[in-house]
Amino acid sequence: MNLPISLCLLLLGTLIPLMSREKSPILVRVAIVLPAFLSFCLIASTSWEVLTTGSGSVWSVEWVPEFGIDLSLQLNGIGMLMALLVTGIGSCIIAYALGYMGGKSGTMRLCSLLYLFMFAMTGVVLSDHLLILFIFWELTSISSYMLIGFNHENASARRNALQALVVTGLGGLALLAGVIMLQVMTGTWLLSEMHAQSYALSEHPLYVACVITVLLGAFTKSAQFPFHFWLPNAMSAPTPVSAYLHSATMVKAGIFLMLIMQPMLGGTGLWSNTLMVAGGMTMLLALLFGLRQVDLKKILAATTLAVLGILTLLIGIDKPAAIFAAILFLLGHALYKATLFMTAGAVDHSTGTRDIRVLGSLKRSMPLTAFTAGAAALSMMGLPLFLGFLGKEYAYKASLYAPWVVTGVLVLGNALMMVLAARAGVIPFFRKRVEATPHTPHEVDLWMAGGPAILATLGVAFGCVPMLFEPVLQSCYQQLAVDGPEIEVHLWHGINLPLILSLITFALGFALTAFLKPAAKGVEVKETTSADGVYDKVFQAVLRVAHRCTGMLQTGNLRSYLVIILVSTCALILLKLFRYGGWPSLEPIGSIHPFMLLLLVAMLIATAFAVFSKRRLTAVISLGVVGYGVAMIFAKYSAPDLAITQVLVETLTVVLFAWVVKHLPRYRVLSTKFQRVMDGCLALLTGGVMTVLMIKSQHLVIGDRIADTLTQMSYPLGNGANVVNVILVDFRALDTFGEITVLAVAALGVWALVEKVQKEKK
Repeated sequence: MNLPISLCLLLLGTLIPLMSREKSPILVRVAIVLPAFLSFCLIASTSWEVLTTGSGSVWSVEWVPEFGIDLSLQLNGIGMLMALLVTGIGSCIIAYALGYMGGKSGTMRLCSLLYLFMFAMTGVVLSDHLLILFIFWELTSISSYMLIGFNHENASARRNALQALVVTGLGGLALLAGVIMLQVMTGTWLLSEMHAQSYALSEHPLYVACVITVLLGAFTKSAQFPFHFWLPNAMSAPTPVSAYLHSATMVKAGIFLMLIMQPMLGGTGLWSNTLMVAGGMTMLLALLFGLRQVDLKKILAATTLAVLGILTLLIGIDKPAAIFAAILFLLGHALYKATLFMTAGAVDHSTGTRDIRVLGSLKRSMPLTAFTAGAAALSMMGLPLFLGFLGKEYAYKASLYAPWVVTGVLVLGNALMMVLAARAGVIPFFRKRVEATPHTPHEVDLWMAGGPAILATLGVAFGCVPMLFEPVLQSCYQQLAVDGPEIEVHLWHGINLPLILSLITFALGFALTAFLKPAAKGVEVKETTSADGVYDKVFQAVLRVAHRCTGMLQTGNLRSYLVIILVSTCALILLKLFRYGGWPSLEPIGSIHPFMLLLLVAMLIATAFAVFSKRRLTAVISLGVVGYGVAMIFAKYSAPDLAITQVLVETLTVVLFAWVVKHLPRYRVLSTKFQRVMDGCLALLTGGVMTVLMIKSQHLVIGDRIADTLTQMSYPLGNGANVVNVILVDFRALDTFGEITVLAVAALGVWALVEKVQKEKK
């Protein structure tokens, strides 16, 4: 029961801030952080039970049993690691947000939205049922939209939030198609069953389509090429949002999806080549973008993109060693990137700027922040005794299973990462200041400094003592690489090729850091990149097409609406009949009674009079003849009550229309001859299609005749011999009540309109 309780605590966390004041006392602040921390503790205790017993924790309850949908949660493997990161880092982020906002307007709204996102992301990583996973997946997109656009008075923030929602939302639609195909291919919705059965789906006819749709969902969420442009723009969000979404949560959701899908969809060239190419392109483009930035958050956004590219590339190698390296790299990145984002926010909060051209020598005024930023930056550089070093070493080991160009790309990427790590975590604190900052630098309070210090310390501790986290790492590896060889984490493997590659990386990274000095001479890149420009053009083109379609369809002309509806309906029905068959048999026509045939001819003649008459009174009387003919049909086929009703209604209608039409002006021809011919053709087409459907309905037997059932139920249940009355009053009581309500509302509307007209005349 710990898993649903954890989710309930996070849901409760969305409400507590909304019931608190912006400037709350310390006990209220502690109460705001408490749900996230308790959720982390529950997941940690359950994780310990899972690791000690060797079996996963599963919770399930029926939700929509008719469709086989259960609220199924599980905690094991990669879901365990992600849940610990989401709630653990989330606890630090909530505390950090309280200090960062400083009681300003919107503080509690920000905390509430962060909790909503934490709830959604925890649901994604804990879900066992694919449809439940998809629901939480879409909730992350919606909540991230509100977080990125938190400063909604800023037009740029609104635009960037919408961009993130559009890109990830379209990817979510593709993912929905993918999970449905995956269920068709495996026969189950549960991820646990898919992993247990070890499905090999590469030979299935739906395999290619499934891979494409699933990867579209993953690539859009994790900002992989060619969808990489939205992530740097999301930096318009407040720093706590950037620190959370871009370290362990939203952008890692796509990586999580690729990891859990790899056992089923991996093992083919389509999967491997797509991931390696997209990951490599994303990494290189992101690093080139980052080299041209001078804003701390933009630099960190570029490195986040680069790491996501590396993780995608590692998954694409499609070997057990690469999966192990990806998990290790993911953990290291989550710790140091959340730390660096929070220290960047602390620098901005303290100095009033994030421009590295004017920052320097902050170690004296911000010693604790300088320590945490330095430790995180060294881990990001991949130096020994830091967790980042282990991730880089095992990534190099995994690259040996791939073409040599992959190893070369990783070496170049890690060297450039060292340059950006120095700019984000070293230069602002340990070089001489170039210019005076807007505010006098000072150390931030414990609310802002505590979380980064904890995460930076964990990065050092895990790097020095890997066995602290190895059980969780092994659980992830065993889930995703069932038949893979045993792999352990060690600091020293002797002098081997990965170590040599690390030394080459260090040398190249330090050389590039010394050679590239944008901290003093940097020129910030324009806000809109080429990919971002393509998005804008496509978005505007879609809006133009939508505007034109709306202009053609939503004309404000009732006649146009009727034509569109009738033509579309007839076209779809005829398409189905012509393409798939099913034309009705016309045999029953020969059995029509002569009297009924004469009656139908008379009704047709009356209809023709109504259509071609030049006098309204003649048209009204002709329509009355048609109505009385319908009443005679009812009487003929044993429905006297309907016949009487039809006669009464038709008489009243004819009298009322006859009284009204004599006050109307003469007929005026308002349409051309061509329009009248087309209206006649449309009328004949619609009537013909409806006739075909009526004849076809006589031969359809989908189930037992409901008329027989209602007849049998009428007297014993409704105490009425008249079946029609019982149906209207008892069996369809709410429907009848609804119709009466509609008529009453319409009558009130007419009465109000008449009253208004009379007042205007006076």
